[in-house]
Amino acid sequence: MSTLFLRTLREDPADADVDSAKLLQRAGYIRKAAPGIWTWLPLGLRVLNKIEAIIREEMDGIGAQEVHFPALLPREPYEATHRWEEYGDNIFRLKDRHQADYLLAPTHEEMFTLLVKDMYSSYKDLPVVLYQIQTKYRDEFRPRAGLIRGREFVMKDAYSFNVDEEGMRKAYMDERGAYERVFQRIGLKYVPVFAMSGPMGGSASEEFLAPMPIGEDTFALAPSGKAWNVEALHTPELPEIDASNTPAATKESTPDAKTIDKMIERANADHPRDDGREWAASDILKNVVIAVKHPEDAEHDEPWRELIVVGVPGDRTVDMKRLEAQFAPSELEEATEEDLKKHPELVPGYIGPMVLGPQAEVAGVKEPLRYFVDAHVVKGSAWFTGADKYEVDYYNLVYGRDFKADGVVEAVEVRHGDMSPDGSGPLSFERGVEIGQVFQLGLKYSKALDLKVLDQNGKAVPVWMGCYGIGVSRVLACVAETHHDEAGLAWPSVIAPAQVHVVATGKDEKAFEGAEKLVEALEAKGVEVIYDDRKKVSPGVKFKDAELIGVPTIAVVGRDFVNDGTIEIRDRNGDNKVAVLADQAVETLLERL
Repeated sequence: MSTLFLRTLREDPADADVDSAKLLQRAGYIRKAAPGIWTWLPLGLRVLNKIEAIIREEMDGIGAQEVHFPALLPREPYEATHRWEEYGDNIFRLKDRHQADYLLAPTHEEMFTLLVKDMYSSYKDLPVVLYQIQTKYRDEFRPRAGLIRGREFVMKDAYSFNVDEEGMRKAYMDERGAYERVFQRIGLKYVPVFAMSGPMGGSASEEFLAPMPIGEDTFALAPSGKAWNVEALHTPELPEIDASNTPAATKESTPDAKTIDKMIERANADHPRDDGREWAASDILKNVVIAVKHPEDAEHDEPWRELIVVGVPGDRTVDMKRLEAQFAPSELEEATEEDLKKHPELVPGYIGPMVLGPQAEVAGVKEPLRYFVDAHVVKGSAWFTGADKYEVDYYNLVYGRDFKADGVVEAVEVRHGDMSPDGSGPLSFERGVEIGQVFQLGLKYSKALDLKVLDQNGKAVPVWMGCYGIGVSRVLACVAETHHDEAGLAWPSVIAPAQVHVVATGKDEKAFEGAEKLVEALEAKGVEVIYDDRKKVSPGVKFKDAELIGVPTIAVVGRDFVNDGTIEIRDRNGDNKVAVLADQAVETLLERL
């Protein structure tokens, strides 16, 4: 440690917002270069390299082969897949001196696809799985949580190429199994969660989330043990309601009733229910106008904007992220006053379904907005909702009888106690950090980039692809976030920067000579050691540094060694403390590793 490039800190950095960011900086693993951009120091690189080594072992174990792409990439491949536009402001774009467009790669689907296209042309060449561990770039609007959400990060991405869908699914399960082994070996708790594919495209997708309070992802747990990202959660199909006895819909005057609370108040005062129950927010069909920002496509030369309306129960709030996931790669935002002015059929506070979607033509609306209902709006259900006229609402307007929709969407926030998609019982919720994700991409990229091979019959067929990512630097941060105490980091042995931290204390040269012999003996056995040989540093500072750095086992060579030839061996947290004679120290330490 007298020569190690290291400077520990006693105070937390002022701008560090989570424990991992505080401790990784204090213990000398990383330093901040700019918001979301980090410099790796020797200790940090040791841990990062060990995580990468485990990933490589598991990837090689399923037959994957490592390649390495540049991070600086041309625009054209990303334009072919429309992701140059779909990524929006989330990627770094730049021009070279010839004014050609480039980007710093956020991910490499296009490059992997083109590489296989360049080299392979027959079904005999497949299957193949390629992977890389490389730096990625995303222009995060607000980087946070240290390494967990940065603008530059280390990622392992792998891609499988198969001649048929069955092969893709097998590759997907192979990768999924490798991921579980990686996280188990690293000592990081994880939950596989059903997820949306989003801009990646494809069919099936799962995220691996590390449960922790600082997580940005909320996932839902079923009693069965299955878990879903909230965006991917599907409402179990609800039974249709028999509306044969529901009275015909009527329009009623509801002055000063633009809000849900006012609608309930007015309804209970002026139009009490026949069944004696009071009106509630769950009886109201709330119609929310949403702006969909579509990227350019085959029919539009530039991004375009569409208004839609979504009907949701009045006691539920629209979850824009859940809704947006179903319109990917388009982005959503609430409609503005200017948007509403362009559609006079929309009466603010009294918007109803009768001027929208399939029934709008009857109302004389020539270019109606598309109308969607949330999955909780069941066919046969009767609603109290806007009548498209100022201070007038419908009562007993029945979905399926009086109005229809262009589609059913998952639009509302999921609540604690909602039924799980698999029907095993009510949902509960936890937060987590995404540490990996696996996708069955299908044919999206092979079709976009014309990746085909000749099959057994000599016919050119598109290749089935899978995509698999692990956030390597994020995994390191998550281990630090979940493996520490008040004194500092507490690494699992398999990824710690060393296995033993030898501390020489006192002023007697004999202690330092004994420590050096111990270090030499351990290294001869292949044990990685950090040796605190600093002679003008107090024992208290040395012990604090050892606890902060977080190596699992500490060996102290000091006054006891000088007096009676014993070395103190203890766990980093002070547990399992023993004093052994110097000639037994190596054996004792090896038994602990």
